[in-house]
Amino acid sequence: MPTLNDLTERVERLLLRHDELKRTNELLRNELASVNHERDNLKSRLAAARARIDALLERLPVEPVDDGKVGQ
Repeated sequence: MPTLNDLTERVERLLLRHDELKRTNELLRNELASVNHERDNLKSRLAAARARIDALLERLPVEPVDDGKVGQ
């Protein structure tokens, strides 16, 4: 049967591990928030680039389509 000192040591190790996991969790939450912010920024930039490309495509002249029937 474990002694009181053994149990005390185990509880102290568990508390240390708990604190370590809380710190790790907080770091991961911060990293996730940062990555989500970066993703949202990239999505916004992509949408703006698409809009610019669409605007440029609208400015291109429309040429008649060649149906392959030359000289008929």
